[in-house]
Amino acid sequence: MVNVRIAALAAALVGFVGLAVPATAATHAPSGAAAIGTVDMEAVLKSAQIDPRRADSAITPGSGPSVLLVEQALDAKNFLAATYVDGHFGTRTIDAYAAYQRSLGYTGLDASGMPGPTSLRLLGEGRYTVVRSVSAGSRVTYHNALMNTRTKAMLVEAERLLGRTLGITQGSYNPGGVPGSAGTHDGGGALDISVSGMTATTRTNVARVLRLVGFAAWVRTPAQGDWDYHIHAIALGDPDLSTGARNQAGDYYLGFNGLANRAPDDGPAVSPKRTWEEYQRNL
Repeated sequence: MVNVRIAALAAALVGFVGLAVPATAATHAPSGAAAIGTVDMEAVLKSAQIDPRRADSAITPGSGPSVLLVEQALDAKNFLAATYVDGHFGTRTIDAYAAYQRSLGYTGLDASGMPGPTSLRLLGEGRYTVVRSVSAGSRVTYHNALMNTRTKAMLVEAERLLGRTLGITQGSYNPGGVPGSAGTHDGGGALDISVSGMTATTRTNVARVLRLVGFAAWVRTPAQGDWDYHIHAIALGDPDLSTGARNQAGDYYLGFNGLANRAPDDGPAVSPKRTWEEYQRNL
């Protein structure tokens, strides 16, 4: 009877002042039901790359509310202490998320602390829903190099913009393949691109276009390490990033060069720094 009266009152208000009052809000909301939040996976991934590389506990703009819901869920499952439920996806949250992934039976790359679409959804059951889900896709071979379908799509678009094919000297999912890579190619989203026959200007332009479509990309020189000239690229926001690649992505966002010395970024400036998904939305 109470619900009938409320519905009638809502209808009367609509007729009296023209307000659109949803009947479901008045008649179908279960008593005491908890509100379901929304987690933006793109925002969570961005925070998971940037926040562990910060010198402070600042919150990545646009990521705080989503990260907070993830941390609350980790806390509820006893993977994260309440002290660290703060919207900052720092090393404690990375470790907690990795422990949660292991509890699901994941190992290796799948338990790196970098949220994947399935683990993020399962963590949020009854607490939040996931929007802007990001998947690395399946593993494929392109230009004789192993990568995932998300990385391939990014590379294909960069080649279209450049009007040229790019040679790949090292792909992804190559653990221990090149010692000088420091593990950055152990997971997905990592490419080394040949600059053979390119002028210095062309090398810089290739790196710029790679950045435009969502890579953190740098022209590497022999003066920087034990390697030849090449372009090193990391796909921002790839859920399959290795820890080393994730750190390079975070450093790129923070204005560093992606090397161990964390010197200022020496690559071509692009603004804003976008992921593949953000690039596509802004075409």
